[in-house]
Order: sequence, then C-alpha cells, then structure tokens
Amino acid sequence: MDPVIVVGAGPVGLTLALALARQGVPSVVLDGTPGRDTPRAARTVVLHEDTAALVERLAGTSLDGAGLRWTGWRALRRKQVTHQVVFSGASDALPPGVRGALTAGRGARGTDGAFGADSGDPADDAVPDGAATAGPAPLHIAQHLLTDILRAAVAHEPLVELAVDSRLDAVEQEAAGVTAHTRGPSGTWWRGSYLVGCDGSRSTVRKLQDIRFPGRTAVERYAVAALRTELPWAGEAFLHRMPPWRTTNPFAGEIVARPLPDGVWRLDWLLPPGKDLVTPELVVTWIRETLGGWTGETTVSYELLDTGVHTVHHRLARRWRAGRVFLAGDAAHLLGSCGTHGLDEGLRDADNLAWKLAAVWHDGPHETLLDSYQAERRACVAARLRAADRVLPALRGRGGLRTLVPGAARGQQTLLMEGHLGRGTLGAPGSYTASPLTAPPCEAEVPVDTPPGAQVVDVPVTAEDGTVVPLRERLGRRALLVVLVAPGSSVWDRRHWVSAGVMPRLAAAVTALPHPAELLVAERYPGAAPHTVLLVRPDGHLVTALNGVRPADLYAAAEATLGGPAPSTTTREQAGAR
Repeated sequence: MDPVIVVGAGPVGLTLALALARQGVPSVVLDGTPGRDTPRAARTVVLHEDTAALVERLAGTSLDGAGLRWTGWRALRRKQVTHQVVFSGASDALPPGVRGALTAGRGARGTDGAFGADSGDPADDAVPDGAATAGPAPLHIAQHLLTDILRAAVAHEPLVELAVDSRLDAVEQEAAGVTAHTRGPSGTWWRGSYLVGCDGSRSTVRKLQDIRFPGRTAVERYAVAALRTELPWAGEAFLHRMPPWRTTNPFAGEIVARPLPDGVWRLDWLLPPGKDLVTPELVVTWIRETLGGWTGETTVSYELLDTGVHTVHHRLARRWRAGRVFLAGDAAHLLGSCGTHGLDEGLRDADNLAWKLAAVWHDGPHETLLDSYQAERRACVAARLRAADRVLPALRGRGGLRTLVPGAARGQQTLLMEGHLGRGTLGAPGSYTASPLTAPPCEAEVPVDTPPGAQVVDVPVTAEDGTVVPLRERLGRRALLVVLVAPGSSVWDRRHWVSAGVMPRLAAAVTALPHPAELLVAERYPGAAPHTVLLVRPDGHLVTALNGVRPADLYAAAEATLGGPAPSTTTREQAGAR
C-alpha cells in the first residue's frame, strides 16, 4: 500500500510521521522549506504533560535541557499575589528564598516583600496562606529546538522520507489513493494512500480542497521579547495583571513571564486592540520599566535576544476531512487567547489521527473510524474556542463584570491560570465523551476516576515481558491496551500469577479481540476496584472499565472503538477496485 503523504514539516507534521512509523506505516513528509527552521528566541511553545510525553516517546529522547519544566506558577494583581502553584517534585529544587516565598504565599519578590504591601483595591482578594501543589509541570521550549529534535528522530526513521524544497501545488484524489504534485528544484508527483495537511494557518491543502476557515482575526495581540536576565523567581512562570508602574504603556495591563533554560525569559505584554506600531525602541523601554518594577532596582542588566509581535487568531475549519485528505494543527484550527496554546491541540490531532490511519492502512478502509477524527478533534477544539469567546469580554472588558461582582478580579485570575496551565474548560485536554467510537453500555461497566473518553492516568504497568513501565510508554504501538488492576501483583514474580486467577481467561479474551491488543497489569488505578479491566485506545483515551473479565463485553467495546464491525473482504476489494 502507498505511504501516507504529510504536507508540512513543522512539529505537527513531523510528530504525525513518527507516530505513523511507530505503527508500521510509511510516510512522505513534503517540506516546502530547505529543511531548516530559522532560530527565533522569542518564538516558543508550551507543552503540557500529555503532549510533552508524546513528543518524548516518539523522538526517543528527553526534552529536558532543550526546554525547561517550570518549578511553579504565580499570578499577581497590582502588588498582591493571588494564586500560587508548585508543581510536583519541583519545590525541593527551588532556591531557599523562592521556596520560602511559595510556602508563605507572601510577596512577589520572595522574602523581600517588594509587592507585599496592601494595594488598597477592594477588588483584590486576600493573599492565600500557602501555595497549592499541582501535577507535572508544563515544558517551555523554543519552537526551532523542538522541530530540530523531531527532525533528528525522522532522520533515523527508515519508514519516513523527508522531501525538502517540495512545495505542494496540486492534489488529485481517486477511490484507491491520492496524488500530490510539488514544485521546486525537484518538482514531481507523489503517490499516497492518504494525505494530511499540516501546513499551517495558510494551508495550501485546505485551499486546494476548498475548505472554509471562518473565525475571528486579531483576537489578542502581544509584544514579545526574549532576553537573558536574572529575576527573583528562578524557574517559575508568572502572570502580572495591572502592574503598578504602568507609565509608558498604560494599556499593557497584563504581562506574562515564562522561563527558558540558561537564564532566558520570554516576556509578553498584552497590547490594546488595533494596529498601533510597536517599535523595538518602545519594547526596550517596556523591558527596562518591567524589570525595574519586578526587582526594585533602577538599572537591571539584561541581554536582549529577540523581539516581535504575536497576534492571536481564532479560526476553525468547516471540515477536517475531504475524502482521503485530512487537516491537522494550524491548518485546521487557530487558538491561543487567555494563555492557551495551539500546538498542544495540533499534537493531539496527530496522535488521534495516526492510529486510525494505521488501522485502515493495515486492515482496509473503514469510513466510520476515519470520520471519527473530525468528530472527536473538531468538537474538542470548538469547545475551547467557545469557552474563550465566553470569558474574553469579562477578562478584557473595561469595568463591566469586575465592577459589579465582588471577587470577580480573582475569578478572572483563575480563568487565566487555567488557560496557562492546561486546566479547566480553557486549557484541559479534550474528552471524547460524544465520540462515534463510544462503547455500547453494558451492565459490567463500572466507574473509575477517569471517565470514558478522557485520557488515562499514567500509572506503572507490568508488560507481557515482565518489565515495569509507565502506561504511556505502551501507547501508539498499533494495539489496544487491556489493563487488569491487580493489587499485590508487584509483590510476586510474574511467572507466579500469569497463569493464576483470572489471568488465563483474560489473556484468551485479549487474543480473541478484533484488533491487536496488549495485556498489561497495574498494581492500582485511581478509583478502580481490584480485578477491574480497562480498555484503552492507542492514543491513551479510556474506552471502558469493566467489572472483572467479561469477554463478550470487552469484544463489543473493542469493536466499537474501531468504528463497528470491520468491512467484509468483498467490500474491501470493491473499494480497492474503485
């Protein structure tokens, strides 16, 4: 069968190609550039727990070093700290002064208390008594470094062909495949089974398929600077609303600071609506003013690395599939207001689509399975865009809700924190609760802390070879995962329980499933009783949780996950003949 054609060699396109290769599917990546990303220190991305783990799994390397996992997050309003978060395992690594400030929850400059005075604004709520703890930290990395890591992995993957200087200009479809033409020094025709447009907001693939891309232009604008300096909050990201020193930039009521490795920081100043020119000289003035306000010093040394203006658009493609052509990443959606990050969703697009393309590539066409990509992913992105549209008037409006509702300012800070940290309706990973692949209801289904359609928790599991690995390490291998929750299994050697109790019956049920599946054993899973059996999709979303070994129910759930009964051999032959 022909390879999958991936148009675009950014993070989404490269991730999709690697995800396909992990499942035994060859691909051709058409790169319209010479094969190099221009380094831009101010062009960075934030990856949350699931997307960072996906990239590390596919690239076969850690992103630590190239990027920085934040030790904490704080939000300030005027002179008051309103929210503080310490990420799991991070507090012990903080400098004593910073660790003390997080524990006490007083003052934005650690023990110095530069912002510890009362702001005098009744809208400011009291400073919390202590910092909240959270799960794994987001990872902040320069986009060109992320792309370089993925390119290096692609270079060592024999199932991926990277064609540089190959700019797409034509796509032709037929029943048995798709053909793409590229122009450039070696312009040629490429034959593929499917084609995925990962070619950005100005997607040629989307335009060639005549797919509309409605939405809102310039929802937010930010002046951006990347600089090397020393701030009092080492490794900690923060959001400062209504800073008290706003003089030269009276409209910049919000500043975000995100740390990177080697003492580099990215600073974003929210700009007023409009197209006012932002000159480098003006940005330098804001840098000096901001650093002086945070440190309390008249002159702060820094090395300016890069500047720019970041404009946020909200757009959503009408269709994400046109026959054998799909859209993913910025070609399908644009979002990013209120601290949210569009690349997260693009990587989730790739993860969702890869296993479905792999299933039909290996086993034959299955339209319901392919259609579910748009149904699941478009719904998730649309929900985030709707949530942002609902809260933007309150967050960016003048007066309004903040002046009418006591404590509204603190609620706004909470909404922004959710967007920045990947939580709540603004930032949390989507759940496929209304998916066409939802398993049919059955009496054996039991609730666990993860609802069906949501991402599973990354618990340790024992694999079939006896090794103990994180659950996420087994994802994306062209196999469903069947996880038995068996407390006490870690105490005994695998050879003692693999043929005892419910294991033989469960192993037989897994072998009989209509799709390759891997049997894993977990000591525990949040909210699951002993002998609960979890069925997990290759992209890490829970299908169902069953009370014990129920072969018929497990089979029905697996069949639904694949879009229903597989097409007959005759149907496949007819589809191929067309």
